[in-house]
Amino acid sequence: MPEQPPYLRIADVLRQRIAEHVWTAGDRLPSRAQIAEECGVGENVVRRAQELLISQGVLEGRAGSGTYVAEPRRRVRVVRSSAREQPGGSPFRADMLALGKQGTWESRTEAKVAAPAEIAARLGIAEGDLCVRTVYEFLADGRPVQLSTSWEPYELTAGTLIVLPEGGPHAGVGVVNRMAAIGITVSHAVEQPEPRQATAEEASLLGIQKASLVTHIRRTYYSDQGQPVETADIIIPASLCEIVYEIPVSR
Repeated sequence: MPEQPPYLRIADVLRQRIAEHVWTAGDRLPSRAQIAEECGVGENVVRRAQELLISQGVLEGRAGSGTYVAEPRRRVRVVRSSAREQPGGSPFRADMLALGKQGTWESRTEAKVAAPAEIAARLGIAEGDLCVRTVYEFLADGRPVQLSTSWEPYELTAGTLIVLPEGGPHAGVGVVNRMAAIGITVSHAVEQPEPRQATAEEASLLGIQKASLVTHIRRTYYSDQGQPVETADIIIPASLCEIVYEIPVSR
């Protein structure tokens, strides 16, 4: 059996000390140099061990201050289900309300953005066709738990009250409800989840360690005519959220 890499061994040592209450939530860990000397390894080994535990939510790195034992944080349950679309309401807000949390979000919309090749293919339009792009940061009780970048064909909503997803009388009610306001019936969505490591920008926005595990969901909404009306890249961090799919069953 191959020998365990040194950083995993040190991670186990640090995890064990927390389990035995040598260090408790909020405690600052000794310096990397101190831990390295005590355990007979290099500081880089300790750094990798700490980065692993930070990505798992066991430790918390504070810039300019050091590494601390993280406060216990319950993972947010993110439900992926057509049943979460509610008339006049937000699916995300409904999910957070069910958990006793306040769901809010911050957004930034740009109109008339040229569609890149992958987005154009997902929307069934030509590369370079104009889209409305909205970047979201979703918050649970004020803490970031999810990112999303949404694309809608500009031609589909131009001149209507829903051209800006977060503006006008139908702001913030979700794609299904917004499209219904202009006579488009959204019949289904297709989601393609894929695990990967967070980019530096994503990690910074979500408050997680760079290269932490996230689920990247490519979601596209379709009308009852089979036309893609919106596509989005949704980023959900594994350390903060658990993803649950509710699948309706018809008899």
